[in-house]
Amino acid sequence: MPEESRHNITLVTCTAPVNIAVIKYWGKRDEDLILPINSSLSVTLHQDQLKTTTTVASSRHFKEDRIWLNGKEDNINQPRLQSCLREIRRLARKRRSDGDVSTESLGLSHKVHICSVNNFPTAAGLASSAAGYACLVYTLARLYGVEGELSEVARQGSGSACRSMYGGFVQWRMGERTDGKDSVAEQVEAESHWPELRVLILVVSAERKPVGSTAGMHTSVETSLLLKHRADSVVPGRMTEMISAIRQRDFAAFGELTMKDSNQFHATCLDTYPPIFYLNDVSHRIIRMVHCYNAHYGHTRVAYTFDAGPNAVIYTLEEHVDEFVQVVKHFFPPENNGGQFLKGLSVSPVSLSEEVKTAIAVEPTPKGISYIINTKAGPGPCMVEEPSLHLLGADGLPKQTV
Repeated sequence: MPEESRHNITLVTCTAPVNIAVIKYWGKRDEDLILPINSSLSVTLHQDQLKTTTTVASSRHFKEDRIWLNGKEDNINQPRLQSCLREIRRLARKRRSDGDVSTESLGLSHKVHICSVNNFPTAAGLASSAAGYACLVYTLARLYGVEGELSEVARQGSGSACRSMYGGFVQWRMGERTDGKDSVAEQVEAESHWPELRVLILVVSAERKPVGSTAGMHTSVETSLLLKHRADSVVPGRMTEMISAIRQRDFAAFGELTMKDSNQFHATCLDTYPPIFYLNDVSHRIIRMVHCYNAHYGHTRVAYTFDAGPNAVIYTLEEHVDEFVQVVKHFFPPENNGGQFLKGLSVSPVSLSEEVKTAIAVEPTPKGISYIINTKAGPGPCMVEEPSLHLLGADGLPKQTV
């Protein structure tokens, strides 16, 4: 339940996860409602490693809605932000009209203060907007007592945010209706379904990407014939194949499909005019390293995918993590600056055989990778019960530690 402070401020804090698509979403058929031109499927990552935390405070004393993102006040009047606020408040009013809950008890007439932080780089191709909007919608829903299907609301903030409303393996159905009511996310399997699956995020660059996803998608829809072919003729079959691979825990099928879909997504970016380049030289070397590694063993042990940025997301099974991390360290030697190269789940050091080193025809690139995050599939958004973890203080302003 929301916690009311002694200053008549109601505080709610929640966390939400990042998701990484294995069948990509790229392109909208409706820019305002954020309706995609194709369905997509993702893996929700564990919040122990990557998450957004959001606190929403409501009070009759607040003069205006305000928002702070990663320590800095931001513009609360951004259209997508307003869409989420407006829709959750509308659903809360509908709940009131359907029952006996008063507007005053819900605080619907009150302004809100929102404070949100990520524990990972923002706008570097790590799905920060997905986690951010999922967390915002989930937290607002808890504040106002709104229940039921929330992925449609999250979608209006950021398309892929709808997939972060669930844990495990999640599909976003593109839908057919013009009002977007059937363009929602649903869980394919829970995070517990495939406990051996691991995810390694190779952070190539933590800098803001040169072409944002929204602008990139718009240009691709306008100019890429390959994008239309992909949406109409390729993705529907891949969705069926991917769901089957996940349900059967068939890593070879899962991995191959993941890599092919990543490659095709970036091919559509190249087919866009003017072309969009999200991958860099390090990204290309990681791709080659993965294919050489798999060829050495004669089967798909690891699989890469790249979103709209240069960072590689590697899927593999727990039994191969230790060796592959050593492969990464060998071909992308980390800086010896005292920084932590490996974050997240623990990895045991192993020695790399000369056969493996020889089989991978990649020139070593010192400092090519900043760090690795080792994680796995995880749950959807959740509420934080501990009051000391609120990001806003009793005065409704960000705490100094935020």
